[in-house]
Amino acid sequence: MNDRTIRLLISFDGTAYKGWQRQPDAATIQGVLEEKLSLICNEPIVVHGAGRTDAGVHALGMVAHFHTKASHPVATVVRGLNGLLPGDIRIIQADDADPDFHSRFSAVAKTYRYDFFTGRVMDPTRRLYESHFPGFFDSRAVCECLKLLKGRHDFAAFEGTGSRDLTRQGGRGSIRTLLQVNLMPDPKIPLRFSFFLTGDGFLRHMVRNIVGTLITVGRGKMSRAEFTAVLNGRDRRAAGPTAPACGLFLVKIYYDRQELTFPDINT
Repeated sequence: MNDRTIRLLISFDGTAYKGWQRQPDAATIQGVLEEKLSLICNEPIVVHGAGRTDAGVHALGMVAHFHTKASHPVATVVRGLNGLLPGDIRIIQADDADPDFHSRFSAVAKTYRYDFFTGRVMDPTRRLYESHFPGFFDSRAVCECLKLLKGRHDFAAFEGTGSRDLTRQGGRGSIRTLLQVNLMPDPKIPLRFSFFLTGDGFLRHMVRNIVGTLITVGRGKMSRAEFTAVLNGRDRRAAGPTAPACGLFLVKIYYDRQELTFPDINT
């Protein structure tokens, strides 16, 4: 029997894991999925994810795929996996995909959300799912800087160490295109905000480094002109700190360019 390609839509709480990528001595999302799928399919399974989330980062819509000779209906795969997986990982959906589908290389864009709270005392039940930046926060100054990020830029200033092999020739380097860059207040909780960033790709720690720099702007410690200089200067040392992982969510992976239309709410 020829291998099938099965696509998974996954949601997970990343608090207890050292990120997505399999590691020999640590619990990871990929490692747990492969262990349980190998039991269900009765063969070694390798799971390919749409991206590599860091330790402590969460996902609402991670996409992954694997190849198997098992003939189980996809509904059986979902039930079996959710019965074996720990409660902080859930399979939302599964389907048979085309043989040439690849969760990473077939993707055209991703959306991340970053949640944070600027009030004096944060709800302790939210401490694992949003960051706390108490004090002054000028959302208007931040929105002015968000406009600078939209479009195609060299994001080297927001690139984490080890993001890519800098010795390789060719490729797009640290150039990425951001299609959506918005800041939205929570309509129910005062002083709680979310950044939304959609792009055709992200460098390691790129979202968290952008957020950390924008928080610096919001606190009045960096001007719009200085932020522009950071972006254009492509020097990570000039940007702000890396925001904590707990506030970051991978929201959606896009495989259809027709979905990539977003309102600009920062005007």
